[in-house]
Amino acid sequence: MKVLCTAAIVTMLMAAGCSKSEMEKRAELRTTNTDLEQAVKARISSDSALANADIKVSADVDKKQITLTGTVPTEEMRTQVVAAAKGAMAGAIVEGKIDVKPREMARADYTAEMAREAREKAKATGQKIGDSIDDAWIHTVIAAKFVAHPGTPARKIDIDVENNTVTLRGEVESNAAREEAGRIAKTTDGVKTVRNQLKVQQPPSL
Repeated sequence: MKVLCTAAIVTMLMAAGCSKSEMEKRAELRTTNTDLEQAVKARISSDSALANADIKVSADVDKKQITLTGTVPTEEMRTQVVAAAKGAMAGAIVEGKIDVKPREMARADYTAEMAREAREKAKATGQKIGDSIDDAWIHTVIAAKFVAHPGTPARKIDIDVENNTVTLRGEVESNAAREEAGRIAKTTDGVKTVRNQLKVQQPPSL
C-alpha cells in the first residue's frame, strides 16, 4: 500500500512538473513575441523620419516572422521601415504589408511661402514653376506622387508647371514608366494640359 501511494505521489508530481513546464513555455513564448514587437516599434520610432509612420507590428518568434501593416507616404519610407524591422532580430523574415499612399497637400492649406520655397527648389534642379500659387501646388503634388510611386523614377523626371500646364522632361526606363508618369500628371487636380516629353532610355549596345 505504501509503495502504491509513493508511486501515485511521484506520478502526480511528474504530471504537475510537466504541466508547469508547459505553462512556463507558453508564457515565455507570449512574452518573447511581445518583446520582439516592442523592439521593432522602438527601432521604427527612434528614426525621426519614421516616427510618425502609421505602422502596426505582429511577431511570431517560433517562425522568426515579423509582419508589418499600415500606410506610409513614400516607397522609400516603406523600405526604411522594413529595414528597421529586420534589424530587431537576426535572420527574421519580414512581411511588409504596407500600403504607399502619398499625403497630398490640400490646395486650401498651400501658402504663398510654400510656393516660394517650391520655386527655389525647382530652380536649383533646373525645373520651372509659374508665378501662381496653383502652379507651385501642382508641382508639389505631382513630385510627391512620383516619389511615392515605384514605377516613376522621381529623380529622373523634371516637372515644369506654368499656367496649369505640366511639361515632363527627362529619361525613364520603359514606355510603361513614361505612360504612368503622364497619367499621374493628368489626373492631378488643377492640371489643364500635360506635355509628356519623357524619353525612354535605349538599352546599351553590346
